[in-house]
Amino acid sequence: MSNAKKIFAGLKGDKAIWAIVALLALFSFLPVYSAASNLAYIRGDGNTLRFLIKHGMHLVLGFAMLYGVHKIPYHYFKGLSVIFLPLVILLLLVTIAQGTTVSGAYAARWIKIPFMGVGFQTSTLAAVVLMVYVARYLSRIKDKSVTFKETLVPLWLPVGVVLALILPANFSTTAIMFSMILMLMFLGGYPIKYLLSVIGMGVAALLLFILVVKAFPGTSLSSKVATWENRISNFASDEVDADADYQIEKAKIAIASGGPFGLGPGKSVQKNFLPQSSSDFIYAIIVEEFGLLGALFLMLLYMLLLFRITVIAHKAETIFAKLLVIGVGMPIIFQALINMAVAVELFPVTGQTLPLVSSGGTSIWMTCLAIGIVLSVSAKRDPKELKNETTEEKELNPLDVLSETI
Repeated sequence: MSNAKKIFAGLKGDKAIWAIVALLALFSFLPVYSAASNLAYIRGDGNTLRFLIKHGMHLVLGFAMLYGVHKIPYHYFKGLSVIFLPLVILLLLVTIAQGTTVSGAYAARWIKIPFMGVGFQTSTLAAVVLMVYVARYLSRIKDKSVTFKETLVPLWLPVGVVLALILPANFSTTAIMFSMILMLMFLGGYPIKYLLSVIGMGVAALLLFILVVKAFPGTSLSSKVATWENRISNFASDEVDADADYQIEKAKIAIASGGPFGLGPGKSVQKNFLPQSSSDFIYAIIVEEFGLLGALFLMLLYMLLLFRITVIAHKAETIFAKLLVIGVGMPIIFQALINMAVAVELFPVTGQTLPLVSSGGTSIWMTCLAIGIVLSVSAKRDPKELKNETTEEKELNPLDVLSETI
């Protein structure tokens, strides 16, 4: 049997998800390569091929990660989340310490990977790890009567620390993570009265942060908060500010130019004017080049992915498995919908990429990590493995899990 056949024979889990992910990845080459002409022009070398190769390498590494993760029995992720949560907090602290100011704006989102020379956005890894950790905790307290005080340290303290470390540099990611955690808490049976208290404390903490930052004008954080306010006010205002709404206006022109069938692959005009045409606003370029049919096709793929995630969560045999699939799977769909909504001005500009379609290594890798976890849950295991997975009360020692995984 050839190596390719061995790899395909080793694919476990939901075949529909494998097909959807493959289609999204293959489709992504067209808009990314088209938008690369703008990037090549900005850099002055005119070499668009290297952006395509870079995107391809990101996808290859992402699919290698997906393949490896989906081979791990999902109950191992319980212990691994406990191990990786302190590591994620450390990475977020390092990211803040290495943060730079770009054009007066606070930009502490990425760290450089040693010996590779590429950036890594730590908040995306933190999002996946935190959702797994929350799913683990909820599965442990299922059908138990808990007080808010009992959950404060083991649950809300890690959540609060992670979100607080992400907030200064990336409000949209913080808001999405907080929303997804609340959704998972609700579905996991966490008392609604406690959730309302958490929402209130979250809003109060955000307002306190903004007030403290505003008390020290002229800092990089104050310019970041000003950007948040401008984006929200511009979105809510009926008046058009050509300078402030530059990206949105160009995105709307691109969408209006697409029509039913689009201008054709590579024929986008607005890609030359949209600064984030290959990432944040790639959906507008897709609509311009592939029209309404292309836009609906892409949306259909994400809706099919949502459907398969829901089916897998419904069929999962343990509480942890159900919450795990929802926790890591739903943010992918939510992020995709937000990206599309921003392009058509149904949502303020957030800086969220289109999963598996936009260029950018971190987004692709962490999406593949999350999908690998979903596929791990959907994979059929040996009876001996299944017996271990259905024993929810038995919490594996994180060190034992790490040694077994390695």
